[in-house]
Amino acid sequence: MKLDAGLAVEGKHLPRIAEAAREAESLGFAGLFASETKHDSFLPLALAAEHTRRIQLGNSVAIAFSRSPMVTAQLAWDLQDFSGGRLLLGLGTQVRAHIERRFSMPWGRPVARLRDYLGALRAIWHSFQTGEPLQYEGEFYRHTLITPFFNPGPIEHPEIPVYIAGVNPGLCRLAGEACEGFHVHPFHSPEYVRRVVLPAVEEGAAKAGRSTGEVELATSVFVITGESSEEAERQRERMRAQLAFYASTPTYRVVLEVHGWERVGEELSKLAAAKKWEEMPKLVSDEMLAAFAVEAAPDELGAAVRERYEGLIGRVAFYLPFEPGENRAFWRAAVRSVGG
Repeated sequence: MKLDAGLAVEGKHLPRIAEAAREAESLGFAGLFASETKHDSFLPLALAAEHTRRIQLGNSVAIAFSRSPMVTAQLAWDLQDFSGGRLLLGLGTQVRAHIERRFSMPWGRPVARLRDYLGALRAIWHSFQTGEPLQYEGEFYRHTLITPFFNPGPIEHPEIPVYIAGVNPGLCRLAGEACEGFHVHPFHSPEYVRRVVLPAVEEGAAKAGRSTGEVELATSVFVITGESSEEAERQRERMRAQLAFYASTPTYRVVLEVHGWERVGEELSKLAAAKKWEEMPKLVSDEMLAAFAVEAAPDELGAAVRERYEGLIGRVAFYLPFEPGENRAFWRAAVRSVGG
C-alpha cells in the first residue's frame, strides 16, 4: 500500500509548493496530489515537478467538464514530459450546478460524456506522439484539426495514467472499462468499497476484456487522532461536521444506503436546505463516525489505516493537510507503517 500526501492549497499557496514537494519526497511519500477547489490543480504540480525527482504527481481531481479535452491534453502532456513520466492525471465530473452555474459549461449524461472525453484525450495524445492526423468524432467532442505548428510532438513517456473519481456505480464501471485508476471519494466506508465500487469496477473491466488488477484504487481517508484526549475530541467533532456535510448531498446517498442510513441522509438534506448547519452534526452517530473514519493515536494511525484498507485500496492519503516543516516525525512514521 502507498501513502500519498495532499498539497495544502489555502491562501497564497504557490510560493510554498516547492518546499512542500521537496519535503514530501524526502519523507518517502509515494505521491503528491493537488486538489481543485479554490485553485487550479495543474500549476502546483508543475512547481512540484521542478523541485522533485522521484515522487509521483497527481490531480485529485481536475474538473474535466470545465475544460476542453484539448486543453487538458496539452496540460497533461507538458506535465508528463516535464516530470519525466510521473503524472497521474486525475479527472472528475463535478455536479450539474457547478458545471452549469460556476463554470458556465454544458452538462448532461456525465458518464457517457466522460467516456467520450477520455476517448478524445487519448486520440489527441496519439496525434501528439505519432504526428498522425487528429480525427476524433465522438458524441460530445469533436477534434479534427491539428497542424504541425500546434502539435507539441512526441515525449519520452507518452502513456499517461488516467484516474477518474466518482461515487455512483456508473463512474466506477467506466474506470474499470477505460482507466488506470479510480479515486474513491473520501466519503466512503470499506463496506461501500466492497459492495459498490469493486463489483462495478470489475463489471467495467470485464466488458473491456481487462482485469480489475489493471485499475488501482486510491482514496483519501478521514482520520481522527491527537496527542491528547481533548485534541482527539476536537478532531472527532470536526469530522462529525464534515461527514454531515457530505452525507447531506443526495448524489452521495448510495454510500449511506450500504449501511441502511438513507433516512439520516434525507434529514441532513432537509437541514442543509434550511441552512441549519449547526444541527447537522448531531445526526452523525458514533457508529457512523466509526464506519467512515479511522481513529487512533498518532503513533498507531498508519498501522490502523493499513489494517482497514489492506487488499482493498492500493494508495491512500490522510484527510489531513500536509504542511512543510510540521509533524515530520508523525508523517515519517505513517509512511513506514502504511507502506509496511
